[in-house]
Amino acid sequence: MIKQQLQIDTKEAMKQKNQPLVDVLRMAMSAIQLKEKEQSYKTKEAQKDLEDEQVIGVLSSEIKKRKDAIALYQQGNRPELADKEKAEIAMLQAYLPEQLSEDELKKLITESIAKTGATQIKDMGKIMADLMPQVKGKADNSEISKVIKELLS
Repeated sequence: MIKQQLQIDTKEAMKQKNQPLVDVLRMAMSAIQLKEKEQSYKTKEAQKDLEDEQVIGVLSSEIKKRKDAIALYQQGNRPELADKEKAEIAMLQAYLPEQLSEDELKKLITESIAKTGATQIKDMGKIMADLMPQVKGKADNSEISKVIKELLS
């Protein structure tokens, strides 16, 4: 499981005194634990470990936060902080499944468009509902949206 690998890698990074990696992995574990607590609160059941696909969702969310921060840092002319966020993204992406290439993504989206019979941008929800189980964690949602818009226009 990804969560156990994060725990192992955190300990290893601590032994190697790799503080940037320790910080990123601790943040990831904290976000995962928060999600587990939220889930347990909503279901009113005992707290359970997240499944790998849920952990991928949490890590993807953390990466998105960093991408948003990079844009803000670049607007504010703070390249050193943007570089730090980029390094953190690279560390987190190591725990995600291999990302789809643009060609693979276009192929999956084209198949989904044919399957759902979508013809207009307003059908994007149908396409996303069909596509997300196949691409969760393997492609950025903004990239998926951009390709769908490109193919439907």
